[in-house]
Amino acid sequence: MPEVTGPAPAAPGACWRIRLPRATAAVPVARALVRNALGEVDPAATDQPDLDTAELLTAELVANAVEHTSGDGPIELVIELLAAPGGCQIEVHDPDPARPGRLVCPDPEDEVDPWQEHGRGLLLIRALSSDCGHRPTPDGKAVWFTLPRVPAQRSRRRA
Repeated sequence: MPEVTGPAPAAPGACWRIRLPRATAAVPVARALVRNALGEVDPAATDQPDLDTAELLTAELVANAVEHTSGDGPIELVIELLAAPGGCQIEVHDPDPARPGRLVCPDPEDEVDPWQEHGRGLLLIRALSSDCGHRPTPDGKAVWFTLPRVPAQRSRRRA
């Protein structure tokens, strides 16, 4: 069962920190947590992050942490609502200090194998987020992305 600390985010500056088991079952749990956290945003706010994109990119980060990192410790999901200019930042902390795969733009000269089954997660994160990266932490590393706020007429909210 995930351990949740902190208030439910409802206003810019709010932050959730959720410990998840380092297991594949953490992926759908993380998606649901992001959906619930961003769904708690003040309904009077006209601009909010895109919920579908936040869920997709969170699933990619959590799946990568589960599949490609060493260590037995849990992972931590951090969801933060940003004040000005708005949007959100989502991080996944894991116990492995090794750098993640390429979070920088790929070399345009590199050919992409259309039949490859893996390796598109970081590409999605680079393409769909407004910013992304990684940093060392005292217990491993954090891999993160930010999403901008989306004007109300373009955002799609689930009921």
